[in-house]
Amino acid sequence: MDLVEVDRVFDSVGAEIVRGYLASAGITAVLFDAGLASLLGGVSGVRVMVAPDDADAARALLAEIATP
Repeated sequence: MDLVEVDRVFDSVGAEIVRGYLASAGITAVLFDAGLASLLGGVSGVRVMVAPDDADAARALLAEIATP
């Protein structure tokens, strides 16, 4: 299954919050590089990945809660 990145979060807890938020809207998200981000202190970021068909909806939901 192909996945696309919809967000990159620079701490593991924040990435889990994003994944949970998307799940509450019915969008399955997978976190890539969570272990690597923990080892490197968040430098690389945790990629939040979803199915291509869910990407637009996921980005719209995340835009609603984005902070400048």
